[in-house]
Amino acid sequence: MAFHCTNAGAGTLEQAKQLHDRIAGVAASQQTLQDMAALLDEGKTLEAAYLAMETPAFYSTTLKLFATPWTNIDQDSFEPLNDYSATVIGAVRDDVDFRDILQSDMVYVGKSSLGLPAYNVNNNSHYQALEDQFIDLKQGLERTSQSSINGLPSDATAGVLTSRAAAKAFFYLGTNRAMLRFTLMNHLCTDLEPLKDNTLSTDRIRQDVSRSPGGDSRLFINNCSGCHTGMDPLAQAFAYYDYQFNLETDPEGNAGKLAYNSSGQVDASTGSRVQAKYHFNATSFPYGYVTPNDQWKNYWRQGSNQKLGWDNSLAGQGTGAKSLGQELANSQAFAQCQVKKVFKTVCLRDAESQADLSQINATTASFKQNAYQLKRVFAEVGNYCMGE
Repeated sequence: MAFHCTNAGAGTLEQAKQLHDRIAGVAASQQTLQDMAALLDEGKTLEAAYLAMETPAFYSTTLKLFATPWTNIDQDSFEPLNDYSATVIGAVRDDVDFRDILQSDMVYVGKSSLGLPAYNVNNNSHYQALEDQFIDLKQGLERTSQSSINGLPSDATAGVLTSRAAAKAFFYLGTNRAMLRFTLMNHLCTDLEPLKDNTLSTDRIRQDVSRSPGGDSRLFINNCSGCHTGMDPLAQAFAYYDYQFNLETDPEGNAGKLAYNSSGQVDASTGSRVQAKYHFNATSFPYGYVTPNDQWKNYWRQGSNQKLGWDNSLAGQGTGAKSLGQELANSQAFAQCQVKKVFKTVCLRDAESQADLSQINATTASFKQNAYQLKRVFAEVGNYCMGE
């Protein structure tokens, strides 16, 4: 691994301080600095970075600020801890294969011994208490199965995609396309605009998309269809999900919960398991696609969006959120996106030079080779930026 040359005049104690500050976000104890400096003197740069990650602030501050923007529409870093951000923090701590955050039946909660309010599908009190009581997240989180506490069948869980926080943010009203869009932004580092492709089939675009917006069909052909051709067949994976709340008494949805139509449940307005929102505004274009189930297909495996680096060992189609999460998490774009986000967190800037881009590519390869462990990414990037 090619690391950035550190400032030879700074001394290893100064390098250790810089490394610790960037990773943990707080000052290190003198003993920790000396131990890190000793490791740096021995050329054990990754070990020094891992030692910095033993500091509780790495979890309660660095990782919380890292993950929280992904949990809300405004991408606000200062939203309260929730089941989405806590699961990311716990997964990093435990060196979980980071692809699992988009596909596994897992959630991190506060340890039962802490006497916190129980996890509740209708509120965030459990996680708010973790934060209000300044619980050390490095010690206070434990992993459990999502299906055991939120009522979803295990095969309908998809990591943070089916967390309450994600449902509140991205299944709130709307058409469930937001869940796909924000997952792309947060985990593949791209919005929909760069993915527009007018060469793909329009056969899966739903009825709510007018083919002549404002009476001009050219707008659909040149603008709308370019996003919807790929987005709609992917967002179909979420057809059985919704976020239920009382819009009159609770317009922000603070007391709402994730809803899922399990096998045998029929929505009265669709006559199938598909949520009503997938059939809204059907008269905009009656001849459009009528969503019958949650079978998704990745049209972006063809055309210009092959650049996202899809895994050829996967089918590129499936049913439900879990298999879609697997499709997204196994892309090259997913792996590189995590490295880019860590780079910005640790180096306090985006990649700027060819050396930066080379480091991102090298660390992306390392991330994939080392079981998608995000702590290692923090260690490698921390060493790269240590001498800045």
